[in-house]
Amino acid sequence: MLINADFSRPAIVAADQYHWVASPQSGVERVMLDRVGAEQARATSIVRYAPDSWFPRHPHSGGEEILVLSGTFSEDDAHYPAGWYLRNPPGSNHQPSSKEGATIFVKLQQMQPQERHAVRIDTRAESSWHNENGRHICSLFSDDVEQTSLQRLELDEALFTAPVSGAELLVLSGNVLADGESYQRGSWMRLPAGQYPGIVAGSHGTTVYLKIARLGKTPIEA
Repeated sequence: MLINADFSRPAIVAADQYHWVASPQSGVERVMLDRVGAEQARATSIVRYAPDSWFPRHPHSGGEEILVLSGTFSEDDAHYPAGWYLRNPPGSNHQPSSKEGATIFVKLQQMQPQERHAVRIDTRAESSWHNENGRHICSLFSDDVEQTSLQRLELDEALFTAPVSGAELLVLSGNVLADGESYQRGSWMRLPAGQYPGIVAGSHGTTVYLKIARLGKTPIEA
């Protein structure tokens, strides 16, 4: 299965374009934002757990990255309400579930093989944030391939101040303006290398998940 699989081209899924697809497990459905592969895929998704839903224990050979958007997401005996960021390295395994229901942003099989450490960050805690050149940033992960963070932008503030090697963003609050269009909370964008001065925060500012990374060396034809 190929969805938004040509990484040399921009890909956008607005919040009002979500198409929910059932997963193999009852009570769990997802919006496929990009995907290369079948059920065991390199994938980026919004995943929704109904109350009392779960997945059997399973491994992630290429790692898994999770941002809890709403509700409470659980792994084994640990419980993570909205705002928690989880990063499970390649070779890890877990049994995910949700008692009350949850919506999460998930990236699968996109980590470097040498990653070894799990990451757990409560992005609701002000201590997780710092000021960097006048912008509030919550750093989530950084290595020689990617820099991942949450960022708060003020009214009309440009998201990018320099060219990027590739970028991906999810609007977490407020809205983002790009090419004359307004993208509300839940909208997702993936951008190839380039300059994007026209992407700015909307009328009430915004908070975004932002990953700066090289996206892919060879385009994949969908």
